[in-house]
Amino acid sequence: MLGSLIATILSGEAADAARRARSAAIAYAVAGLLGLVGIGFLVGAGFVAAAQRFGTIEAALAFGFAFLVVAGGIVAIHSLTRKRRRKEATSRRTADIATIAGVAAVSLLPTLLRGKSAIGTIVLGALGIVAYGIYRENRRKDDPPAE
Repeated sequence: MLGSLIATILSGEAADAARRARSAAIAYAVAGLLGLVGIGFLVGAGFVAAAQRFGTIEAALAFGFAFLVVAGGIVAIHSLTRKRRRKEATSRRTADIATIAGVAAVSLLPTLLRGKSAIGTIVLGALGIVAYGIYRENRRKDDPPAE
């Protein structure tokens, strides 16, 4: 894998990929900017049409309230999804810590087995894991989690 990465860098493919990415970023930025300008003109045309039909003050009030309602909806949706994202991040972090602990335990196992008191060390570690499991099972639900 490292050899193919080095070959890719030496062959100039990485430079070509960077050039393509930069070109795509510029194209999307220009398209996004032109899209925003187009939306601005559409809103302006809608305001002019509403002003001719209902009056300038009424159209300005309607557009102002409409934009405030849209902004409030965006904030409400963001606050609702933020809680879910935070919970997912916490569970992902817990899973990552468990994975790291497992990898560390497996990688230290040969070192632990080499010593004279290897069985005692393994038994002591297993007892610690069992004790922690019993603690987690029996603690009250309103207690804050130990971190």
